[in-house]
Amino acid sequence: YQRRVRGHSIHMERIKSGVSPQVLFASTGYMICSSLMLVVNKIAVHHVPAPLMLLFAQLACTAVVVKGAQFTVGLQVDALTWPKVSGFLPATCIFLLTISLNMKTLQYANVETFIVFRASTPLALSLCEYAFMNREFPSARSWLSLAGLVLGSAGYVLTDKGFHVKGYIFVGIWYLVFCADQLYLRRVIDTVPMQSNWGRVFYSNLLGSLPLPAFALLNGEQPPQHWSDVAILVFILSLLLATAMSYFAWSARSMLSATTFSVLGNICKVLTILVNLFVWDRHASPVGLGCLGLCLVSALMYEQAPLKERKLNSSTMMAMDEEALIAAQDHLDMLDEESDMKQM
Repeated sequence: YQRRVRGHSIHMERIKSGVSPQVLFASTGYMICSSLMLVVNKIAVHHVPAPLMLLFAQLACTAVVVKGAQFTVGLQVDALTWPKVSGFLPATCIFLLTISLNMKTLQYANVETFIVFRASTPLALSLCEYAFMNREFPSARSWLSLAGLVLGSAGYVLTDKGFHVKGYIFVGIWYLVFCADQLYLRRVIDTVPMQSNWGRVFYSNLLGSLPLPAFALLNGEQPPQHWSDVAILVFILSLLLATAMSYFAWSARSMLSATTFSVLGNICKVLTILVNLFVWDRHASPVGLGCLGLCLVSALMYEQAPLKERKLNSSTMMAMDEEALIAAQDHLDMLDEESDMKQM
């Protein structure tokens, strides 16, 4: 038991001291882009009421910019090969469905409605990681965080003057797809080897953009006949943010677990609320914002569960002396850490 406690302490110390400059850079970039992207997309679909066409422009622009940078400045981008394409296709379909539902949700529900559901996803992901990705069960503190999220969500819904049944249906569907997206994209990083992070950006955006024009036409979307100066500005800003966010998201995702990445996204939603209060006129009431704040604080209280401890064979354990056993446990802990903190 003492050896197990010591091994766990070593593992936790490595996690706390293992925040590299790469992790900080990717996480900060992702938080900035994510906090701005939700508000920019909300404004964009208001001025350009064609969310699928807008999404196509964002994904296609990102793919073109990355491939253009490969030819002009020598950016390292993986060439298209069928083994990699086939590995990315399922992830692309889930990603595409998640983003499409995201854009459609913003048409029918205000930003706070979307955020309050987003705030509870880390706990759902933690249960999924326990069942499918070799994580320990959530701690008591995490269950308290779940209770806070439930109370905050219920309170917000009761005070949401802009309640739209259609909007909540879209959010509910998005919730299920989003959790599947977070888990599967993390798996793609482990199972589809790429030469650089830009390769993942190129593959995901190129493959995701291909079916969108047909979907937009089937949905009856048409670009506005008259583009105001504000519409043009917001459209260009959304393209720039989409490119930057795709890079930072894949970079951070490669170094974090699915749950930690989702918690990171919730942290930056606080910035989204502050920005939204200044640029949009359909935000929640003070009581609703208080409930939303409870949801976000509860999400931040979540403690990521460590990887399940690998059990050594009993006959091997009996043959080892104490020092050899500790060394073996340290080696297993190091392997666990490397699987969580894979470099770009």
